[in-house]
Amino acid sequence: MGTVYKMKTCLITGGAGFIGSHFCDRLLKEGWKVICVDNIITGKTANIKHLFGNKHFTYIQHDVTKPLEIEGDIDYVVHMASIASPIHYINYPIKTLKVGTLGTMNALGLAKAKNAKFLFTSTSEVYGDPEVNPQPEDYWGHVNPVGIRSCYDESKRAGEALVMAYHRKHGIDTRIVRIFNTYGPRMAANDGRVVPAFITQALSGKLLTVFGDGKQTRSFCYISDLVEGIWRLMNSDYSLPVNLGNPTEKTMLELAELVIKLTASKSEITFKPLPEDDPKQRCPDITLARKLLVWEPKVSLEEGLKKTIEYFESI
Repeated sequence: MGTVYKMKTCLITGGAGFIGSHFCDRLLKEGWKVICVDNIITGKTANIKHLFGNKHFTYIQHDVTKPLEIEGDIDYVVHMASIASPIHYINYPIKTLKVGTLGTMNALGLAKAKNAKFLFTSTSEVYGDPEVNPQPEDYWGHVNPVGIRSCYDESKRAGEALVMAYHRKHGIDTRIVRIFNTYGPRMAANDGRVVPAFITQALSGKLLTVFGDGKQTRSFCYISDLVEGIWRLMNSDYSLPVNLGNPTEKTMLELAELVIKLTASKSEITFKPLPEDDPKQRCPDITLARKLLVWEPKVSLEEGLKKTIEYFESI
């Protein structure tokens, strides 16, 4: 008799979100069973609707800040639940803190109970408004703990501390990914992040809103590149944080001009004051990811924006 192959099961919190839904797709493609948990505060069932007929996919509507009990074996818990866009976390500061702390604790508790591995999606926001550029993983950041963005920054910093505490105290096999600006299909049009904001403004012929002088930089990673990096980290044996993002910096002005060009829009650019604590630079040092995961982004900004524009045109 041949060996019976047992499918692995991964529970993903925030699985109906932008990144979470793409990661559900990837795991199913890799032959995993997926349990997607989401309370649909910022996620959308439309992001996972195409999976509802898949017998290896289960969706549970649940708020992960409340304890989570699941029957059966779980091999991996991937904690992606988060309120990640400035518009939303400024509207939901307490919920943002809760999902990063209580939610992380509940997800870790489940991993401990099931003897499962655990991956936490952290953020480049743990570096705050950095005084070091690009930001390596051993940079501790420059964060305002009481500022308007602190509910998000500090919830993710606390989340990382919880993951390492469970790793050290309970021996849980953990991973931490620090995600830098990521974009692509399934982003919410109204979430206040710069790529969907510029695209929707350009497609509807409105003014593109650039904050400050537009010289502040971000680095934009296309969703398929990020998903590949997370998959590789998940299958590594490295427990400390790893940056994933695109190291090519663009100013907001360059991005606005590129979006206008790619949408063939007649929109013009307008300037507004810079929001409080808005980082002036954001760029990952991906030396570790290159070495550890043999990973780097493949999709150019122009190519990724074209795909994202197509998605926004379709909706």
